[in-house]
Amino acid sequence: MPYNFDEIIDRRGTGSLKWHYSDDTIPLWVADMDFKTATPILDSVQRVINHGILGYTKPTDALYDAIINWHSNRYGLDLTQDNILFSPGVVPSLALMMQIFTEVGDTVLVNDPIYTPFMTKVKQNNRTLVMSALKEIDGKYELNLADIEAKIVEHKVKLYLLCNPHNPGGRVWTKSELEALLTLCKKHNVAIVSDEIHQDLTLSGHTFTPLLKLAEAAGYAHNVVSLTSMTKTFNVAGIKGSMIFAKDETLLKKISQQQNLNDEYELNLFAYTVMQSAYEHGGEWLEQVIAYIENNIEITLDFLAGHLPDIKVMRPEASYLIWLDCSAYAQDDQALYDKLRAAKVELNSGIKYGREGHLKMRINVACPEALLREGLNRVYAAFRGDD
Repeated sequence: MPYNFDEIIDRRGTGSLKWHYSDDTIPLWVADMDFKTATPILDSVQRVINHGILGYTKPTDALYDAIINWHSNRYGLDLTQDNILFSPGVVPSLALMMQIFTEVGDTVLVNDPIYTPFMTKVKQNNRTLVMSALKEIDGKYELNLADIEAKIVEHKVKLYLLCNPHNPGGRVWTKSELEALLTLCKKHNVAIVSDEIHQDLTLSGHTFTPLLKLAEAAGYAHNVVSLTSMTKTFNVAGIKGSMIFAKDETLLKKISQQQNLNDEYELNLFAYTVMQSAYEHGGEWLEQVIAYIENNIEITLDFLAGHLPDIKVMRPEASYLIWLDCSAYAQDDQALYDKLRAAKVELNSGIKYGREGHLKMRINVACPEALLREGLNRVYAAFRGDD
């Protein structure tokens, strides 16, 4: 069935984190979409409500089959029920991984820039944070393997947190890049946890490779965990739920035991329902939403090239988030953010993603085209209003 992503749905006054304003500010920031989710997902939730009993629920064989088939058919990742654990979210799972692979005071390595909770969860769990800056080459980020290895050796790194696809830069790390990273971490016995929550939003011309698939082939599955979720893919972030994938039996037992200690091993009825219906019946919606997002990306890139050519744009390879270098228009991060807010448009401040985010902004283009165009006009007004 065709979906209408041009429909503007008023989210003000609903408790929406994204639409938190009392005025007509346009939010192009936090990573959820302004699109109604797939009809089969909504129908599945309605069936649960109509049933009338919202009791304790456990994952069913049908749910496991939906997860297994989705990842096998799309990515060639072979899973069994035993390889899958459930978690309230990818961010809680990041914190859990600190307990699995490190002790208090141990060093955890992340890239710079990186999704903010990668940094905050390391610090909050009393681990030592070390960052390796990504290299920008020909308008896209690349892993600096020499720097990563140097940091591993110097700081005795125990755990590397990978973001694939990368947030905020939008890179989908290639198979060869991931294999090189695996080889390096295996050499120094560094565990890898890969946040793959944006995997299903990989854009045309790019291929997502699950790290766990490569780790198994490299004989390193005992030190690799993948984290993912249906929430970003199908715009159901308000339904908390995610998965932890691992292949090693001893590692899975250790994770499961720690989850039980933390009481973080089960989801609610609606999360299980949405997850199953999304993976069983959400493919058509996903295909259409990616096409719409790709068009919005082109609109954004064309607008900025024509109106604000001094903004350096990093074309994303996945997701609906675009990384913008706005250094031509400001010298201070807070002033940059405030200038846009004064124009009644909100983007994510790049500095929150690490030092490499200085004078950069992250824009979310997953909204109806009319809202996007108005938001872009306000970005233009913020930077060129004095012309």
